[in-house]
Amino acid sequence: MAEQRLRLFLGHLRPSPNPVSQGAVTSQHGLSSKFRYTLDNGILTPEQRAFYEDNGFIVIKGLVTDEDLERYRDRFERICRREVTVPAITIMRDIAIAKSKVAQDHSSVTKVQDFQEDPILFQYCQLPEILKYVESFTGPDIMAVHSMLINKPPDPGQKSSRHPLHQDLHFFPFRPAERIVCSWTAMQHIDRENGTLVVLPGTHKGDLKPHAYPKWEGGVNKLYLGLRDFDSTAPRFHLSMEKGDTVFFHPLLIHGSGMNRTNGFRKSISCHFASSQCHYIDVKGTSQENIEEELIDMARRVMGKDVKVSLRDIWHFKAKVVKGKRLQL
Repeated sequence: MAEQRLRLFLGHLRPSPNPVSQGAVTSQHGLSSKFRYTLDNGILTPEQRAFYEDNGFIVIKGLVTDEDLERYRDRFERICRREVTVPAITIMRDIAIAKSKVAQDHSSVTKVQDFQEDPILFQYCQLPEILKYVESFTGPDIMAVHSMLINKPPDPGQKSSRHPLHQDLHFFPFRPAERIVCSWTAMQHIDRENGTLVVLPGTHKGDLKPHAYPKWEGGVNKLYLGLRDFDSTAPRFHLSMEKGDTVFFHPLLIHGSGMNRTNGFRKSISCHFASSQCHYIDVKGTSQENIEEELIDMARRVMGKDVKVSLRDIWHFKAKVVKGKRLQL
């Protein structure tokens, strides 16, 4: 069964103007089945919708241009060199490299996130070619809620460049999960050697699981929480992607990434989107309480330890309209 799903997946990645006739995409359920995770806005074909319904992700080849990606790369490096200052942006460094004597430039930065106030990087979250697919999952009123440019460094020998298997919904205090989606774009050729995404197809149909920092020798990067327990026998697919290829995936899909075994940096850019009709939930007493405490602590380090701030305040600040109206979120 796993081998059959892999063949279907690999076939899906091959460009095909007519997926049905060429057998590139099939689904475990018929096309007449009720769609739960996708909406009909005329962009995804019924076969593509069925693939996402079954697997929780879909790859669109060559969606973002080289010109756009090079603009984001240049802006990222300028931010790392402190040539420009971006309000509210978070610059994160690899735990192993940051403790060394490596120069504090882009060679020690593992990611920049929350770039909603940067006029260049945030253009990614506003690209019409991205948003037309996002609308297939969120509907027409779209908020960009979390943005990142990931600069996975060559592993320094402590396996710190890994990202543990996790579910993105652990970080989000709003629902429903079906109206949230991540857009993740390769900024270069990405494969298992430089640490591409690994996904566990179909796991988006499960529940949100408890997360914690894994007990890895040498420590774990900030906010790199992972699943405490999951089915380790579940099939895993490593997404080999070319520059500009974009994967859209559900926030409950279990995914992560391996070490970067090359001498170069592996770059990707991503944004999580949500329908502005999503509503906030109270995470007190749930498995998300640990991330609430950590994010509030991080906010107070910036704003002052006596500042009263809630998890809802944090995400309300991060979220920004990119299409349609701002409603509940």
